[in-house]
Amino acid sequence: MTPKPDGPPDGGWGWVVAAAAFAVNGLSYGLLRSLGLALPDFAEHFDRTAQDTAWVSALALAVQQAASPVGSALSTRWGARPVVMVGGILTSLGFVFSAFARSLLHLYLGLGVLAGSGWALVFAPALGTLSRYFSRRRVLAVGLALTGNGASSLLLAPALQLLLDTFGWRGALLLLGAITLHLTPCGALLRPLTLPGDPPVPPRGPLAALGLGLFTRRAFLVFALGTALVGGGYFVPYVHLAPHALDRGLGGYRAALVVAVAAVADAGARLVCGWLADQGWVPLPRLLAVFGALTGLALLAVGLVPVVGDKEGWGGSLLATAGAYGLSAGSYAPLVFGVLPGLVGIGGVVQATGLVMMLMSLGGLLGPPLSGFLRDETGDFTASFLVCGSLVFSGSFIYMGLPGALPSCHPTSSPATPPPERGELLQVPQVAQLSPGGPQSILDTTC
Repeated sequence: MTPKPDGPPDGGWGWVVAAAAFAVNGLSYGLLRSLGLALPDFAEHFDRTAQDTAWVSALALAVQQAASPVGSALSTRWGARPVVMVGGILTSLGFVFSAFARSLLHLYLGLGVLAGSGWALVFAPALGTLSRYFSRRRVLAVGLALTGNGASSLLLAPALQLLLDTFGWRGALLLLGAITLHLTPCGALLRPLTLPGDPPVPPRGPLAALGLGLFTRRAFLVFALGTALVGGGYFVPYVHLAPHALDRGLGGYRAALVVAVAAVADAGARLVCGWLADQGWVPLPRLLAVFGALTGLALLAVGLVPVVGDKEGWGGSLLATAGAYGLSAGSYAPLVFGVLPGLVGIGGVVQATGLVMMLMSLGGLLGPPLSGFLRDETGDFTASFLVCGSLVFSGSFIYMGLPGALPSCHPTSSPATPPPERGELLQVPQVAQLSPGGPQSILDTTC
């Protein structure tokens, strides 16, 4: 039966949903991040360039994100549980089909289109459902779920390298097909939840179902523009961090270590930043702009790392910059989704999550191929990381147009109550903050 609480339960079955979203994130973005280790094998087998093989991951990422509003619309109409279960089956079939590829086009269709479509049906509904289960601890819960990305990368990066060395890329893709099938039981754990702010009937018509009316809200439009720019560079390390480490003179397992270090830092930062954001000490839009800018600077530093002279060296400078990237990118990730209920209200958070994924797909589609093109033209990934870092930094600058992103003219006292669940968090220029010792309000500054 569907529970009908007065508001988000802020716990209970919500932690089970958080665990399911953790696994969904790990088997989608975590797997995508590690898949870059197989790109050199694809290039060698099919005798293609880095730019050509980069389209495999780029298509998977772009389809997953561009079709996310479809997953959100289906979830709004039929519920998240069946949609995520079907998505898990499609993802598994995509990997199995790709294991028998005879050309790079087959990989584009299998991993890019079929697996990408499956991922589109799982991520947005799972994360949107999780946001509905929490209020005061929402960003922490989202951060916990998003650590699945880093934890999965930590395990899958060396495991995938071992599978590639032992079974070749075809055997590795078959085994990954079996692993991604576990998305289906994760979907079964997404129990539906009815909240007071929900519309009485599901949206009718394709535009209403996709939530395109949200773009009429100024704050969401500013957020959308910044997110689209950030997406142009944010996912390049998912595809090319490992090849960049190989180009810098590190061996296969040492390159996997670079990915693992970034993954560990990413996972830890998501938890810490989620806890920090829920304290209410700093407005969420301000944290979003700051950590987005730090991510851009970290990517610039990754691109400027010098070549390792000794093939047996550990590449300490690249490990350090990859760790800095992981910390900043991991802090940014939960804020992107944690700020959405304040922008659109709890009733529209599933649709908004799908739209955010679609916006980031614009960069996800163009970023990795552009990075591969620059690598083919220049001989290394230096220019690639400089360009993607600049895109992330530019998008973070646009976030400064969000209400509450900048300290402002005069102090005001905000009420000592949690922010409302109907989208007023960023429409009203006040930020609700609680002191650790009690319900006294803390002064913030707004215009």
